Amino acid sequence: MKNILSLLIITLLFSCKNQAQINTEQQKITNAKPIELPLENGMAKAHFASGCFWCVEAIYESVEGVSEVINGYSGGHTKKPTYEGSNTGRTGHAEAVEVIYNPKIVSFSTLVDVYFASQNPTQVNGQGPDHGSQYRSILFYQNSTQKKIILEKKQTLAKKLNSKIAAEVYPFQKFWIGEDYHQNYERLHPNQGYIRSVSVPRLKRFQAKMPEVLKKIEH
Repeated sequence: MKNILSLLIITLLFSCKNQAQINTEQQKITNAKPIELPLENGMAKAHFASGCFWCVEAIYESVEGVSEVINGYSGGHTKKPTYEGSNTGRTGHAEAVEVIYNPKIVSFSTLVDVYFASQNPTQVNGQGPDHGSQYRSILFYQNSTQKKIILEKKQTLAKKLNSKIAAEVYPFQKFWIGEDYHQNYERLHPNQGYIRSVSVPRLKRFQAKMPEVLKKIEH
């Protein structure tokens, strides 16, 4: 009995020490200086985490001025995160998307509006049926102007809803591209159960809220 109790105490102490180390590493991320990415062929990049990246990818790809959305991971303290690793909640990373867009057509401010309009902004550590720190909401900024835009919109929304907004605000550091099988997931798997029951309804709710930003369908 003494041996079991000692083992439990050691395990608990080890777990607390590990969690403290994780918290310290995460604090370094949130306090870091943001990295600003240059335009490439006139295209800019923005990064958002808002629950399952399959859902978020489809939402942003429906927006006029967005040329591509890539699924991956960001916001954590480990290098080369994987889907399996991020799902443990120990890497600090959240499922995130990289939005490649034309700033002459759609502004960063509008992309932030899309972000808040396409989720439950008060849900902590998840969206819909997806729960855990890997599904938490994060907006990443690359400079002081973007940070100001995010904070002002977050504050306005909090007043409107009379509720605390769950989304965290991080300085952008690094986006890790996710596994190939996660890319273009909704488009390639329209009949998959999660896509039909969660992702597509979420996309339709957003489209009904902001029809003015959607890509025009060519006939």
